[in-house]
Amino acid sequence: MIANPYLILLPLIVLALGGYICAWLFALSEDTLVRVVTDFFMPMLVFYSLYTSKINLNDTIRLGGAVCFVLLFLLIASLVYCHVFKLDKRAFLPPIIFMNSGFLGIPLMELWGATGAVNQIVIYDQIQTFFIFTLGIFIVAGGFALSGLVAIFKTPLLWSIILGFWCRYADIELPQPLLDTCKYSGAGAPALATFALGCSLKKRRMRADPHLISGLLMRFGFGFIAGMLAVNIFGITGSARIVVVSASTLPSAVFSVVLPLRYGVDARFAGAMVLLSTLLSIFTIPAVFYLSSKI
Repeated sequence: MIANPYLILLPLIVLALGGYICAWLFALSEDTLVRVVTDFFMPMLVFYSLYTSKINLNDTIRLGGAVCFVLLFLLIASLVYCHVFKLDKRAFLPPIIFMNSGFLGIPLMELWGATGAVNQIVIYDQIQTFFIFTLGIFIVAGGFALSGLVAIFKTPLLWSIILGFWCRYADIELPQPLLDTCKYSGAGAPALATFALGCSLKKRRMRADPHLISGLLMRFGFGFIAGMLAVNIFGITGSARIVVVSASTLPSAVFSVVLPLRYGVDARFAGAMVLLSTLLSIFTIPAVFYLSSKI
């Protein structure tokens, strides 16, 4: 599986490029695509993946601990950098801390490790999603606002996580037709998410920033270090080890642009990080797959 990383990436490149070209040719709404993916297809995939997951509760807890460690490591490192260079934390932190473990990570793991890897990356992504809509809002808004908390509870992804974990670990039997519906609907999520990512890149503009290179080094380099430390601290082995390390070094999350825009923060640095880190991932993802299997 690791021997042909570029072949694994080929479908993602084709889909993302297709989204980019279609956004250039047609008046596609990025907001509509993102909402369709995040509010319908992704919740279906998340619920089905969590409900049918063979990962036991202890492994889930270890994965959750690893995600929390990675985010904390990146948060502290980026806070120190902002303090040294007197940067606006609201603009700089999100694209360093949060990675694209959903729109890019889920289809990547589906191509690499099929159902088992998807179940693991879904847990990783949903724990990170929780922090995006809590810690992320706290960072860009300067504190928790009632409107932000209401938005969290109105998010279908949150309820799909809660219901998925609850039904899975409470051993609730669901009708097979319902599961088949979730499976069929969720199957389209990875492809549509990658297409939407390509569309979003069309709308991003580069901005010359002296801290952009440092941001990329932190996203990839510190992400890799944090992932390696996390799997060793929490005793994560096998395919889950590669999932955690590779997910921690994925490009900046699209939501790291959406959140600052939502709260009136300059998102040009985040936009440049999303664009450049996604383009560079063609080279970084194969390298991380190789290193995570050797170290």
